[in-house]
Amino acid sequence: MIPVYARLRKRARQIVSDLPSPEFYRDFSHACKLSKQFFDCDPILDQLRAFIDEQLDDDLGHGLKHITKVALDAGALMIIEGNLIGYSKIILKRNVLITHCAGLFHDLKRKHKDHSGLGAVYARRVLKDFPFKPEEVEDVWKAIHNHEAFKQNIAITSERGILVSDSLYDADKFRWGPDNFTDTIWNMVSYSNLPLTEFVDYYPKAMDWLKRIKKTFRTGTGKHYGPQFIDIGLSAGKELLEVIKTEYSGY
Repeated sequence: MIPVYARLRKRARQIVSDLPSPEFYRDFSHACKLSKQFFDCDPILDQLRAFIDEQLDDDLGHGLKHITKVALDAGALMIIEGNLIGYSKIILKRNVLITHCAGLFHDLKRKHKDHSGLGAVYARRVLKDFPFKPEEVEDVWKAIHNHEAFKQNIAITSERGILVSDSLYDADKFRWGPDNFTDTIWNMVSYSNLPLTEFVDYYPKAMDWLKRIKKTFRTGTGKHYGPQFIDIGLSAGKELLEVIKTEYSGY
């Protein structure tokens, strides 16, 4: 990593640490703990993680740390929304497993232009060798296809499929909040070796993009809590930009 970005990353993490944590984790601590418990103890997920660990890197800020967070939060959203629907414990646990799978696979083709479409095709092919029903594989690959913002989605007709897709989308967009400034952008600029001047030139566009994300959350829980994630990210981004302007003008 270019030294200036290493220093900015450290500063950004300090800024985020001083901001409030998203209320989602406080208000739904039980669902988050249960999602992690399912994630850590399921033998199918153990096999999938081992497979994915060999396929994935962190070059674009969407590596193992990112997909794990997405999978866990998507699982928590499935638990929250599934309880509202009235799923039995057995059905809910299976739905969380399917949602976790979608989270683990959603960014495996991140370096490609159509990463959601290619990732969906790849997941569908791989998961046929795992103990999933055809309709479960369909829910996973369609959720992956539909996880990008501002892109035309394919139709999903099943109740579970819609909820898997919406939970994946919202959990992925949660990462556009504070995580964006503690991890993601630094991995991305490190990979691209982007000069600081170009980074600053692109900054307003990136902040506008974050603002647009606030209105795209899909689950009821995501619509309520998702905007706070983004607002925390925007606050961190604004403060970091002032640091760059005042302390790094020489660059």
